[in-house]
Amino acid sequence: MIRGSLSQSDLMKKIYLDFNASTPIAPEVLEAMEPFLRDHYGNPSSRHWAGIPAKQAIEHAREQVAGLLGCFPDELVFTSGGTESNNHAIKGAFFALKHRGNHIITTQIEHPAIIKPCQFLEKLDANITYIPVDQHGKVDPESIRNAITSKTILISVMHANNEVGTIQDIGQISHIAREQEILFHTDAAQSIGKIPTLVSDLGVDLLSVAGHKIYAPKGIGVLYIRRGVNLEIFMHGAGHEAGRRAGTENVPYIVGLGAACELARSWVGTTQIKDIRDQFWQLLQEEFGERVVLNGHLTKRLPNTLNVSFVGMFGAEILSQMENVAATTGSACHEGTVEFSPVLKAMGVPAKTGMGAIRFSLGRTTTITEIEWMVNRLKNIVS
Repeated sequence: MIRGSLSQSDLMKKIYLDFNASTPIAPEVLEAMEPFLRDHYGNPSSRHWAGIPAKQAIEHAREQVAGLLGCFPDELVFTSGGTESNNHAIKGAFFALKHRGNHIITTQIEHPAIIKPCQFLEKLDANITYIPVDQHGKVDPESIRNAITSKTILISVMHANNEVGTIQDIGQISHIAREQEILFHTDAAQSIGKIPTLVSDLGVDLLSVAGHKIYAPKGIGVLYIRRGVNLEIFMHGAGHEAGRRAGTENVPYIVGLGAACELARSWVGTTQIKDIRDQFWQLLQEEFGERVVLNGHLTKRLPNTLNVSFVGMFGAEILSQMENVAATTGSACHEGTVEFSPVLKAMGVPAKTGMGAIRFSLGRTTTITEIEWMVNRLKNIVS
């Protein structure tokens, strides 16, 4: 590890460790998009020389996304991103199935794009059960089973948590849902491109994807809808996306998402990012000992995610002294007080520990040199 004091040039070094928040557009993705930003401007719904190439590009991208998810291309609906995909899944299932029941099961650590739609549906007489998690952020599948009632129409559990990276036992939960003939949805925004997300292995009926988490642009996503599953339409208008999502398709971004999914297939299962992440955690332990604590599951965790707490400190204050480092903390500061992450709170993390949390999420461009620099910088601040 780099030792000694940091020079002025070191202090100005820009390091990006917030890949769970957003990723840069991969060069291969940008290259695939460029012709559709410059030359192929036709409406894909138009059946003439300008529209046909755009339509063909969309269908090619659909096949590329299907290749990563292991599904049929016609099971995919392109959306504006993960938030729309989640809203479509939650609200679409509720309105399509409310004649059967009004009960939805989810967890206490879901992304706001799940929690907020559920809270909205509660105003429409939906009954929502928010299942707790253990100290590692894991959901007990049996707690899902025990929460099911005769009115349950949907279960939604995220594949991997965006803050601590804990991976859920989606296969076990989907088996329970399938036994009871209940629709099962997973938010896979954080897991896709990092760990396997084959829908056949996960056993899901619905799955959400966010493009900007997988080196595609912001503003594009996908909702996987298993054949035979009917949802209420979320975006009303003309009959785009086989009548399931109105609005002229965003051709350049769809092309970008397809290219990103094609590229991701070569990254899933590799250990390059995980190895650097593990070295990061080892260096932090060597430097800070018991003053640093891991948040999340030790092994069942996204390979790029390291959420740690500096006990007795405020994560936001640490980051404020590293203006050129891009990382995040789940804590929120309001008028001199600090409220730590609802996810960590749901995990039972003590406030003294939770308020010192920082999430470092690594990506394809992260180097061990950057990690060594980070540890050295943290040593100067924390000490």
